[in-house]
Amino acid sequence: GGPYPLAHFTAPRVDYSLQRLSHYTGTEADHFQNFVIFTNYGFYMDEFARVAQRYMEDGHPEYESFVEPGGFVTLNKRLGGGTSGLRATRTPQMPALHLTMPRNRGITIVNIGVGPSNAKTATDHIAVLRPHAWIMLGHCAGLRNSQELGDYVLAHAYLREDHVLDADLPVTVPIPALAEVQVALEQAVAEITHLEGIETKRIMRTGTVATFDNRNWELRDQAEITRQLSQSRAVALDMESATIAANGFRFRVPYGTLLCVSDKPLHGELKLPGMASDFYRTQVNRHFQIGLRAMEILRDQPPERLHSRKLRSFAETAFQ
Repeated sequence: GGPYPLAHFTAPRVDYSLQRLSHYTGTEADHFQNFVIFTNYGFYMDEFARVAQRYMEDGHPEYESFVEPGGFVTLNKRLGGGTSGLRATRTPQMPALHLTMPRNRGITIVNIGVGPSNAKTATDHIAVLRPHAWIMLGHCAGLRNSQELGDYVLAHAYLREDHVLDADLPVTVPIPALAEVQVALEQAVAEITHLEGIETKRIMRTGTVATFDNRNWELRDQAEITRQLSQSRAVALDMESATIAANGFRFRVPYGTLLCVSDKPLHGELKLPGMASDFYRTQVNRHFQIGLRAMEILRDQPPERLHSRKLRSFAETAFQ
């Protein structure tokens, strides 16, 4: 019977995050869309920009504009075309690109860089915008001998060894997979790869993703780490996914993870410069297209279906 808050964040907290977003991403909060892709590679940003520019030139029937850091806007040709604003003179720490639609129903991509600290920083601030969903689209170490470089990993559980959220969300709190996001990602993989059913399993594993805060864990004695990975049944390891999922759970933002295997450190296939270049050249486009399509599938769902009750606590505030 006592008073309850009307919003998830206080006004000072929102104001602080809006200022931080402008600082880190180089774009204003107004440009952010309700469906957010996080990545840690510039290759995905380049592909997003290439696709967005083509959409604007071809007069895409849904997206209205493409916004780059600095507030440089390219308008869809069907709406008159042209550009406005100036591109950022320096690349921001976490550059963001936006394909805009009416009512912010478009897609934003943010390059958060490497590591769980960056992942927490970005999601802490973007959460105040109350996005409808966010996903991690990045690379990972494959931990199973049956995996090949370029295979996909759809996370259905997370081993949280990132530590940056330990004080805010204890590791004893489970982070559940959200069916709506999982189905959208799996459907997108099938559509883009033209594989169905059991054939999809040849290139995509569903399993636990372990997120570590030590990029050079391979340099240590691996016995303890390998035992932990084995006990958790992990199929992949990265540095951001569990952080993004945990902050999505914490802030009631639907989340998901689709990673691409770029190396297999437990099986002697390390990420070396020559191999990495060939891998990126052949895999980035398809992986990005899958992530883009997944967000479009989620966007087409009614909001009340996407906002899973799994994310609601006992006395929850309104979503938006």
